[in-house]
Amino acid sequence: MIHVFSYRDKNYIYDVGSGSLHECDGATADFLRAGEEGQDVDISYISDEQIKEILADVEGLKAQGLLFREETSARPVKSGEIKALCIHICHDCNFRCRYCFADEGAYHAEREFMSAETAKAAVDFLIENSGKRKVLEMDFFGGEPLMNLPVLKETVYYAKERAAQAGKKFLFTTTTNALLLSDDVIRFFNEEMENVVLSLDGRKEVHDAIRKTVNGKGSFDYVIGNIKKFVSLRGDKSYYVRGTFTAKNLDFSKDVLFIADQGADSISMEPVVTDLPDLRITEEHLPRIEKEYETLCDEYLKRLAEGRGFNFFHFNIDLEGGPCLSKRVSACGAGNEYFSVVPNGDLYPCHQFAGDREFRMGSVREGITRPDLREKFRNSCLFTRKKCGDCFAKFICSGGCSANNYHFCGDIDEPYPITCAMMKKRIECAMHILAEKKLRAEEKEAKAGA
Repeated sequence: MIHVFSYRDKNYIYDVGSGSLHECDGATADFLRAGEEGQDVDISYISDEQIKEILADVEGLKAQGLLFREETSARPVKSGEIKALCIHICHDCNFRCRYCFADEGAYHAEREFMSAETAKAAVDFLIENSGKRKVLEMDFFGGEPLMNLPVLKETVYYAKERAAQAGKKFLFTTTTNALLLSDDVIRFFNEEMENVVLSLDGRKEVHDAIRKTVNGKGSFDYVIGNIKKFVSLRGDKSYYVRGTFTAKNLDFSKDVLFIADQGADSISMEPVVTDLPDLRITEEHLPRIEKEYETLCDEYLKRLAEGRGFNFFHFNIDLEGGPCLSKRVSACGAGNEYFSVVPNGDLYPCHQFAGDREFRMGSVREGITRPDLREKFRNSCLFTRKKCGDCFAKFICSGGCSANNYHFCGDIDEPYPITCAMMKKRIECAMHILAEKKLRAEEKEAKAGA
């Protein structure tokens, strides 16, 4: 299977079986596109001589295994070992963001903090169920985790101690709205956190329209200074400034660029997950969103050429390296290798299932009590997501988010079409960026050798 697409004045062929990306001329693109199912392309302008040349080029690439390559079968890699926990250290928040999937931090239950005892039990549970894994991951989540900072710190120190005893290592991440990001917290994060995710939706008017404090005020002025200070002190350690775009700011490329202008060089901007009528993304928004990704792609490359480049999460793909095929077909590890732990110690497949009693899978004290549900998540993979079979993006996206699939389509194996459309466009932009980077590197090398 191949995917032929155009970006601005460039034409590309992506070979799904080999993962190869080729740039081609317009005639070749139209000729191959005409052979794709459902494509109505006029190729009457292509001469017989051109067709012979195109077919010769195609046969040459086929002989090298770089075009129309048969898709290699691969078995999903899903062990019975748990590798990561999302620790809901606090089911409360000092913000009241309208689009919050977590019910403004409460997860449709009482607002509560996780105790140190429960957090330590979670650490023990992970170590005891991690099998031969040497590197374990723990993500502190909320609500707002910094509202329970003493327990968060105690948990980190306990986990490091237990890991040393067990011959393992922990990698920690925290997601925060940055309101409580003091100098002391920044020092702690820089010492202990492998990654930090900071929430900022972009421009002040966009951020303040949704992300309000408990007293109803916009939060931008409270957090922007903290975020800028954190970024300036983070050094070469990982972080992301993460935004959310809604139907209210479909010009979200401006928000990404605004965040970059604040000094952040690692940025993510995610489509909202909500059913609120005025905020949710609908099919009618997709053409605008796709054009917005192109606008962002163009500016991304422009800034890269000017030496002002930044890392945008959704433009990061690796066609030559990256995860092996077995991992790509495995889809998400939620509910099998990865779990969320809510404040009382109950286990859920991931943070987006937390609080839904139908998906309660046990607790850190009693272990997994729903092996049937775990087996369902373990068996879920690219091959059980039947609608992914003919999609060019399947080995990159792996079938999408199980939680989004379930919440919008009623089945973890039923891909959410709106997410699929956005994913495909982002991937095309990312492929164009890869090709442009390669071209620039070759031109630079040629100049150096001249």
